[in-house]
Amino acid sequence: MVQVCLNGPRGAADGSVVPLTPGSLAQEAAEAVAVGATDIHVHPKTPCGRDSLSPRVVAATLEAIRARVSVPVGVTTGAWAEPDPTAHAARVRSWTVLPDHASVNWHEPGAEETAAALIDLGVGVEAGIWSGTDGAERFAVSALGPKVLRVLAEVTDTRAPEAAARRLLAELGTAHGRPVLLHGEDEGAWPVLRLAGRLGLATRVGLEDTLLLPEGQPALSNAQLVAEALVQIGWSQRSS
Repeated sequence: MVQVCLNGPRGAADGSVVPLTPGSLAQEAAEAVAVGATDIHVHPKTPCGRDSLSPRVVAATLEAIRARVSVPVGVTTGAWAEPDPTAHAARVRSWTVLPDHASVNWHEPGAEETAAALIDLGVGVEAGIWSGTDGAERFAVSALGPKVLRVLAEVTDTRAPEAAARRLLAELGTAHGRPVLLHGEDEGAWPVLRLAGRLGLATRVGLEDTLLLPEGQPALSNAQLVAEALVQIGWSQRSS
């Protein structure tokens, strides 16, 4: 599986290539799926470009994307979109249009409550386990572990990303038997993606994780990143 992460917490300062509105997100999603993306991860934005858990904002984004594609669509529940841990799960429960899945960063305050709310709603949970945090340790003892859709293993180390990825996978162990999607960010995005290909793991790519192609040129779209990712994964699988 190659998931496309359309925008992340990026904003207008990252350039016009990053989609922010429901319409531009839907267009980018359609183009990425057309070249091979099989799943979508998106950060719904307010009109001023901030990540939001507002039911109105989430609904508008999901409806626009689903009008263009038929693959699963997931959203973030990052703490920055709703800093109050008490209000976080309540925000999720207020959604009027539900995503197919949502990522929950296990090291963040209130993560288990948010994950439980999503599971109650029938929404799949991507357990976001970041390198350099206690997320793996918390997830290992969580009663919700066997109930999540998959583990989103996020390598935040950009200096030695492959080594960090291998450490993170070791920390995850069996990951409650759940599938693992492995990915990196910025300078680590492509090395970790190639490692995921060699290990036969699901992965993701998109303007959330990197604005650059493997050789350093600016990416023109999410579709271009997905197309290149499929080439990179194919090469890594043949060379393993």
